[in-house]
Amino acid sequence: MGNRHMALTLRSVSLALLLCMLSAPGGAEQKTPPQKTPQQKTQGNDRQQMRGLDEEVQQIKSDVLRITEELRQLEEKLLYPSGTQVAVFIALAKGDTMRLDAVRLQIDGQLVAHYIYSAKELEALRKGGVQRVYVGNVATGDHQLDVVVDGKLEGGADFNRTDHFTFRKEVKPKMVELTLSGSTSGNTPIALGEW
Repeated sequence: MGNRHMALTLRSVSLALLLCMLSAPGGAEQKTPPQKTPQQKTQGNDRQQMRGLDEEVQQIKSDVLRITEELRQLEEKLLYPSGTQVAVFIALAKGDTMRLDAVRLQIDGQLVAHYIYSAKELEALRKGGVQRVYVGNVATGDHQLDVVVDGKLEGGADFNRTDHFTFRKEVKPKMVELTLSGSTSGNTPIALGEW
């Protein structure tokens, strides 16, 4: 009887251990799908909220960029009304190989722009790009534009030119283009064009 009682007790303990192992996380294979713990549910909700916040932040960034551009345009209209606005653009002559280093502009004896060119900006000008180097206000009438250009020619020689132009400002906006050339093939080093 004692052995039989001991065998039954061992079986009971074994069954109890087996049941404990089956119900314990990470125990034997579970037949039902695992249930999410409250902590896992909270983490899933947190992830969804973070995604929602990320989308809102991106939308706000887009709105801020749009508003900034609108403010810049409004500021330009207020600071430079079309009746007094003058804009000066810089271009390189087609096929010119001069390395443009800097341009200085004076209108009526006042320095209005001093621009130093990077390699990328120079490459853009060589590809036919045009740069707006100055925009400002001037009264209607005749004005003196003084231009100083510094650079290097293809052979390495320094290129320094100064030129003086007169332009007439009417009631409407005025756009002036300066085409620069370091070429000695008959091109004017600084040519004024008006739009």
